[in-house]
Amino acid sequence: MADNAWIAVDAMGGDDGLAVMLAGVARARRRFEGMRFFLVGDEVKIAEGLLSHPNLSAASEIVHAPEIVGSSEKPSQAIRRARTTSMGIAIDLVKRGRAAAAVSSGNTGALMAMAKLSLRTLPGIDRPALAAPLPTLGDNDVVMLDLGANTECDARNLVQFAVMGAAYARTLLELDNPRVALLNIGSEDQKGTDEIRDAAAVLRGQNHLPLNFTGFVEGNQIARGHVDVIVCDGFAGNIALKTAEGTARFVGDLLKRAFRSSVRSKVGFLISRPATELLRDHLDPNNHNGAVFLGLNGLVVKSHGSANELGVATAIGNAAKMVRADLTRRIAEDLLNFEAAA
Repeated sequence: MADNAWIAVDAMGGDDGLAVMLAGVARARRRFEGMRFFLVGDEVKIAEGLLSHPNLSAASEIVHAPEIVGSSEKPSQAIRRARTTSMGIAIDLVKRGRAAAAVSSGNTGALMAMAKLSLRTLPGIDRPALAAPLPTLGDNDVVMLDLGANTECDARNLVQFAVMGAAYARTLLELDNPRVALLNIGSEDQKGTDEIRDAAAVLRGQNHLPLNFTGFVEGNQIARGHVDVIVCDGFAGNIALKTAEGTARFVGDLLKRAFRSSVRSKVGFLISRPATELLRDHLDPNNHNGAVFLGLNGLVVKSHGSANELGVATAIGNAAKMVRADLTRRIAEDLLNFEAAA
């Protein structure tokens, strides 16, 4: 994919509004200088905001959208207004081939519904999956999917997720042969549901794809860095994701409380500040932001609604890496090879 590919950004999505979105896009633009952007939303407000970002202005085109999707709006309602909302128009730019990817910080359910309806799934894919990188103690993040798009999955879905997740890890984490595992309640072969065990049997039998299936992984091992891709249904994945996010906030708040508890603790904080800042940066979700709907005929990236400037830039940066690596083509080829050898 060419370095001058366009990315469509839903400029009106996100909890903190247009200013944060534009600042994040401008930050990403400085890192990926060849990238160009469609900024979708209220053209008057976007034009005013771009006055603070002349570098971005020179690499962008404003696409007017008269409406936005509300944070609590039902997907069925949002779909009916897709042609007039910033989210729907951004996805349509991908469908029409004008943009190589779309990025939004808006309503996740609406984004998923619009993307699936507009772009459709790749041949061989029954359901798209939501995948995102999570921090670990290892040398790289771990890619986890599905994180909420499909609450119930059969063995075929899980196998497809594994193939797509491995392709994503090769792109995002730059791994030649990513280690793939299924999330389970134990590491023994007899543990788990029939769907999980059946998926494991299929994955153990493959030796023609660039992935290394390592078996099962338990919830307490997600962040250890022992695997590169963790596959599960959307129900378990969403709970695991929210638990990880809550734990990270809990640890951060607990440290703040401990360091403020006494004069001695405050002195200790000053001494240990480099270590605590390293911990904060590692756990900061803005450094790992950007979930992608894998399995669609086009790239759609979901940025966290509460993401700051860094978080928005991270999500757009991940989208840029996927565009340049032609991730959709990679997934299609892997699926074709998998089906041919099945």
